[in-house]
Amino acid sequence: MSLHFHHTFPAIRGIQAGREYYVSMCPVRLIPKLFSFNDEEIPAEMRAQRTLNRVRVPEIAQYILDNPSNYVFSAITASINARVEFEQMGSEDIGRLKIPMDARFVINDGQHRRAAFELALRENPELGDETISVVFFLDFGLERSQQMFTDLNRHASRPDSSLNILYDHRDRKAVLSKMVMKRVKVFEKLTDLERSTLPIRSSKLFTLSGIYTATNLLLANSKNEDLDKQVDLASEYWSAVSKNIPEWNQVLEKKVTAGEIRKEYIHSHAVTLAGLGSAGAVLLSLYPDQWKDRLKTLREINWKRTNSDWDGQVIDNGSVTNNRNSRDFMSAYFQKKMGISLTTEEEKKYIAYV
Repeated sequence: MSLHFHHTFPAIRGIQAGREYYVSMCPVRLIPKLFSFNDEEIPAEMRAQRTLNRVRVPEIAQYILDNPSNYVFSAITASINARVEFEQMGSEDIGRLKIPMDARFVINDGQHRRAAFELALRENPELGDETISVVFFLDFGLERSQQMFTDLNRHASRPDSSLNILYDHRDRKAVLSKMVMKRVKVFEKLTDLERSTLPIRSSKLFTLSGIYTATNLLLANSKNEDLDKQVDLASEYWSAVSKNIPEWNQVLEKKVTAGEIRKEYIHSHAVTLAGLGSAGAVLLSLYPDQWKDRLKTLREINWKRTNSDWDGQVIDNGSVTNNRNSRDFMSAYFQKKMGISLTTEEEKKYIAYV
């Protein structure tokens, strides 16, 4: 029986788990009209999706608007609760998918992309002529849709933050951090670019994500400088720091292994770099001409894990912690060591931590 009122999509038919599904391209202008997501007021057990996180939508929409010639999205996955027709065209699996106009489309994966396109189209209607790939499954009821959502997300794994930074060529902070990493010798040779947690046998001391966080803390008071000046300043700072931590250079010179240093000392851990970055921002601001001399006090610090200064602040049950409190403690600790007076608020926090 032909369908007189229907949407028609060019499609490729496939079989997965014994069920037919269809892959198509959908004009962006139709995305907000065709695809719905369940009202967030509906109880969770009656939905087939998580509620929309509206905070994320403007960020994704801005990404589209800022990168009109090179944004990229994976396919939207949706269920159709209607009887469809597939007309073959030259091949049994290539043809046209006909879907009744009154069919209900429920997004199983991609609701934030859908909402972002709706928002972006208001500012740039020309996006409506572009397409996004869509995978259509036939909806066999709420239970099936809920299971699809679980299955689609069961094995999803976010890329490691270090790898995200490595591959990000748009984010200015990521670009800056990578430029600094290449300019500082110990960072260039001893940084893991893919992992944010180093394996026991790793030959590296640092992670790219750790350098990213620490460097951006360091430049907190230099945000209005151009990129080259920021890179110069951060590279000079971290090179000066490295000169005052002999163990880093011992690893570089292969006199000792990175694993031995990480096991015995805390100075290459992300929490320490963050503290050095945060304290460095204050140091550079207060002593623009003498900051290198004050960094020499780093040589006087007992960096070993066994130092009681770290107990309960940076070391918890034998493990190095990296949270807001531990980073604040390290920043305050380094400032005091370098003879920098803490603000009243910093002093309160430092005393509370101690």
